[in-house]
Amino acid sequence: MTTPMTASMTTISTRTVEYPADGLTMIGHLALPAGVDRRPAVLVGPEGMGLSDVERRRADALAELGYVALAFDLHGGRYLSDPGEMLARCLPLLADPDRMREIGHAALDVLRAEPRTDPDRIAAVGYGTGGAVGLELGRGGVGLRAIGTVNGLATGRPGEAARIRCPVWAGVGSEDPIMPPAQRDAFSAEMQAAGVDWRLAVYGGALHAFHHPPVDHPVVPGVGYHPRHARRAWRDIVDLLAECLPVTEDPGV
Repeated sequence: MTTPMTASMTTISTRTVEYPADGLTMIGHLALPAGVDRRPAVLVGPEGMGLSDVERRRADALAELGYVALAFDLHGGRYLSDPGEMLARCLPLLADPDRMREIGHAALDVLRAEPRTDPDRIAAVGYGTGGAVGLELGRGGVGLRAIGTVNGLATGRPGEAARIRCPVWAGVGSEDPIMPPAQRDAFSAEMQAAGVDWRLAVYGGALHAFHHPPVDHPVVPGVGYHPRHARRAWRDIVDLLAECLPVTEDPGV
């Protein structure tokens, strides 16, 4: 089911998409670039609170760059502004790779079904829980072109990272208490042992969810916006996509 929405710019179009996953009716945000041709596509995963205008704007920005982009849902159309409720849902989810993969595959099916999507050229980028979902798709063997994750450096089940067949970029704040040095080290060791083409950017002085502008509700401790690093992390994601998923491929490559 789709519901028309007003595009953020005249050169793109957007709409909501409803689809089942995790026993819920998910409500995603699909952004399409100008034109009618097939384009590379990007899944955009939200922080643990759920899909918000932050991720919708990211999808729109990717459409403006020429990508089909789907900002997917985690909580059946809900945004969990209460930290306790968010943790009660996200912590069991993060501990269950199969559930994360189910949520990711459901969104991926929607993206692949869009006629503008080139189904062989898809990347996944995400923040926090949404980034962890993208990594689990890779560990599950999905043929993605790139995976990017900010704050979501969750490690997987032993040996499964060897199924990741694309470059992985990860970003994290140096002062993030939710993704401390021990977690960064575990993630790095997992990627290295699996032979993944991986990169880790540590943004000095940044807390958890440093990319996310301030919100008007309580947050878990250790969260804080860092506008300079937010801009840098976005540029790093765009560069990852330009490298691994160019909008116009060179036929000689």
